[in-house]
Amino acid sequence: MSPLLNLTIDQLMVWFGSVWWPFVRLSAFLWAMPLFDNPAVTPRSRILLALALAFLLAPAIEVKAIDPFSLDGVLVTLEQVIFAVLMAAAVRMLFEVLALVGLVISMQMGLSMAMMMDPASGDQVSLLSQMFWIMTALLFLAMDGHLVALQVLVDSFSLWPVGESLYQVNIQSLLGLFSWMFASALLVALPAIIAMLLVNLTFGVASRSAPSLNLFVLGFPMTLLLGFVCVFLTLGQMGQYFMQMAEHVLGTMLLALR
Repeated sequence: MSPLLNLTIDQLMVWFGSVWWPFVRLSAFLWAMPLFDNPAVTPRSRILLALALAFLLAPAIEVKAIDPFSLDGVLVTLEQVIFAVLMAAAVRMLFEVLALVGLVISMQMGLSMAMMMDPASGDQVSLLSQMFWIMTALLFLAMDGHLVALQVLVDSFSLWPVGESLYQVNIQSLLGLFSWMFASALLVALPAIIAMLLVNLTFGVASRSAPSLNLFVLGFPMTLLLGFVCVFLTLGQMGQYFMQMAEHVLGTMLLALR
């Protein structure tokens, strides 16, 4: 008699679940993670990548005998999707910090009208904001951040096994990254904001002392020039800022699992 005929339902569910649960968690993570959610990355390639990683992880993880076609299996699947989306959202906030910096600087230097179509979202975004986002993506890939994020998700199978309640995850720490995103963007853009404010104060004093000068014609080019200087100085320190913020975000992702 074939050994396959002696398998019980629980054994079949464990065998199937050892591939299915990693596939659900990884596919949801790749679907919501920056860079992988770009329209240039087709859904088929994301699914195949998640399936390949799931087969590689199957022998290394232990799963409970949960029937994926039962009501409990549907709830567990929903928990895996929510967990993966929350982890991917933490990585996305890292990208949005410097995108907000570019948006704030562009508004201060008078380039708020310089908009472009974002192919990823289909919305109009600031030109400087998109440039900062691309720089963030390049730095993220250069420091192997995508591999570190995937490693955190792989470790989550041992720190938060499949079948455990979602309430055991420290979701509060992940939600705290939302306020951290705005605070970090303000701190990074604060020198440029102060510099632009001083320029506007200078031209305000000049307009009172020499009303005959056309300060709109003179002030806009000077503000734009100083804005580009601020962008150059900010990009020069961008690597240091990004490393600190990436360590904070990845550390928060691990903290949420402990």
